[in-house]
Amino acid sequence: MSIKYFIGPMSKNVVDSIIKFQKETENKVALIPSRRQVDYEGGYSNNWTTKALSKYANEIVIMRDHGGPSQGQFEDDGYESLKCDCRHFDYIHIDPWKKYPSFSEGSKWTLEMIRFCLSRNPKIKFEVGTEESIRKFEPEELGKLLKFLKSNLSKEEFLQIKYLVIQSGTSLLSNKNTGNFDLIRLLKMLEIAKINNLKAKEHNGDYIPEELIKIKMSQGLDSINIAPEFGLIETQTYLTQIKNRNDLFNRYWELCYDSKKWIKWVEKDFDPIKQKESLIKICGHYILSDNDFIEEIKKKIEDIDGLIKTNITNKLISLHRN
Repeated sequence: MSIKYFIGPMSKNVVDSIIKFQKETENKVALIPSRRQVDYEGGYSNNWTTKALSKYANEIVIMRDHGGPSQGQFEDDGYESLKCDCRHFDYIHIDPWKKYPSFSEGSKWTLEMIRFCLSRNPKIKFEVGTEESIRKFEPEELGKLLKFLKSNLSKEEFLQIKYLVIQSGTSLLSNKNTGNFDLIRLLKMLEIAKINNLKAKEHNGDYIPEELIKIKMSQGLDSINIAPEFGLIETQTYLTQIKNRNDLFNRYWELCYDSKKWIKWVEKDFDPIKQKESLIKICGHYILSDNDFIEEIKKKIEDIDGLIKTNITNKLISLHRN
């Protein structure tokens, strides 16, 4: 069965909901942990390490999202992370493009990282390419990248590449998708994937109408990534429960503000003091595993996990409808 949705493990509630949803329906859903969420030394999502998440969600397909240099909490070459990914995950998204945006450098490092991973685990599978907000690709460039990889890998090695990141107009800022859908661009990129017998997957499918996702899939898009939107579902559930409790609201804002996790997601004119709720919505999920948050907010709201899981499950049901 094909996997249409790859979801970011923004929290334990998200992962628990996906595990339960997959058991109770005929749908398969995959996880796409970024290095900031889950990595070999931990991350903000439930403080999981790569190994711990793999063990906890052992019946769920897991793909490392944006595996590579400069994608973790600290500047590195990404190889220690890849070593662990090769032992515990099913797929690795090879993504050196943030650090090496030039086509020649990015292509070279894509090849080198694939070779490295295969030397560690010959059965590991890959996704190649990157999202529009990191490095915009033209369809011709995607074809050129795949031709380069095919000519430098053995046939067996190239066949371990299963997914190609295509771009048809998605990009995230705050809690909005700022991309502009381009059907012609989509069709050209889908053709590149088809010619190379790869599944076409798009990133940043957050905050766009589900009807648009279904239109893309009707044209041949195989899968789409959704991550921050599931974090927002959890954050919004908290906000709904504390809307009349200024003490909890202000403490939630304070913890978010102090985390500084919101800075990379906002425009220069964003005012964190005047736009408190917006700030919480942007980065509320980053602090869900913070001890102060758990003790001072979460424990003061009755059955919050149950409410959150219900809302996440409803979104999963809606995505898979029809």
